[in-house]
Amino acid sequence: MPNMNGFQLYERILQLDVSMRVCFMSALEINIQALTEVYPNVNLGCYIEKPVTIKYLIKKLSAELD
Repeated sequence: MPNMNGFQLYERILQLDVSMRVCFMSALEINIQALTEVYPNVNLGCYIEKPVTIKYLIKKLSAELD
């Protein structure tokens, strides 16, 4: 995304609908403490680390939707 990163997109989504559930997916390791200092409203309840198999992705997203 040329004009924002995923966390900025997440904050914009929450502005539209605070009940929206979001799963983050990244190939990078995340330092959660450093992230919450920069983005205090980010909830990493659903985080998927790449690479990921389709089977695992379906399982993780299904669990989040239940």
